[in-house]
Amino acid sequence: MNDTNNMVIVITGGAGGIGMACAKALKQYKLVITDYGQEAVNKAVKELKTAKINAIGFACDITDKTAVNRLKVFTGEQGHFKGIVHTAGVSGTIGNPEKVFNINLIGTDIIVNAFYDLAQNGSAVVLFSSMVGHTIPPNPKYDESLRNPQSANAFKNTASFVGDSADTMYNFVKRGVLLLCKDNAMRFGQKGARIVSVSPGIIMTPMAQKAAEEHPERMKQMEKMTPAGRNGKSEDIADVVKFLVSEDARFITGTDILIDGGILTQLMNPENQKLLAG
Repeated sequence: MNDTNNMVIVITGGAGGIGMACAKALKQYKLVITDYGQEAVNKAVKELKTAKINAIGFACDITDKTAVNRLKVFTGEQGHFKGIVHTAGVSGTIGNPEKVFNINLIGTDIIVNAFYDLAQNGSAVVLFSSMVGHTIPPNPKYDESLRNPQSANAFKNTASFVGDSADTMYNFVKRGVLLLCKDNAMRFGQKGARIVSVSPGIIMTPMAQKAAEEHPERMKQMEKMTPAGRNGKSEDIADVVKFLVSEDARFITGTDILIDGGILTQLMNPENQKLLAG
């Protein structure tokens, strides 16, 4: 089992900035790169192959159970399942709270349930939450819906706390990802597998670069508030993901790793929250 070339890792959102960084960090494995659009998948796979990375593509809508099942079957045909890195998601900037809920939380639940079937001794699932998921306090009134996003009225109940804000919904569903990770730890553990989540802070992907251009003062203030003294890079996330899927992380499961340069310690300060809100 030490031959990583025969071990398969799936990367959802694989055509994105963080997804591609993870692919390059995990270059010793056979990679299944999946994203929503076939053109984006083809471009990502071509770039990886040019870099001599063993990658194969599979376009998939993560909110479609049938499509995710096909991805699961395809993955199982590629070799020994080592894990899945689930980076796929959208930000609140899309302006649609239901889409944010469906893609980021229902999609994650579908992925977890599907790839549980492939989970085996030594495999790992890495989910993507966010530092903002840690800003939503526990509350049984919405946590039940976040834990069971495919249940009837889960979106409607969560939306009653969120209103029409897609950005606020994003924060809530990222708490939901934290809960899904914890709730599935024993389930995966009984198969000898692990499930963890990571919570990035401000990572300078193309999306964040756009935000920096639209709100330069706010982004500059956020950078000043970061104890590490800078915003993050995709590679900062990828290096942690590489560790988490490896045997070096064999005793880590059911928990979240913050990769935010320490900014959450400052964001939780009421004075800083007021400053950013203004």
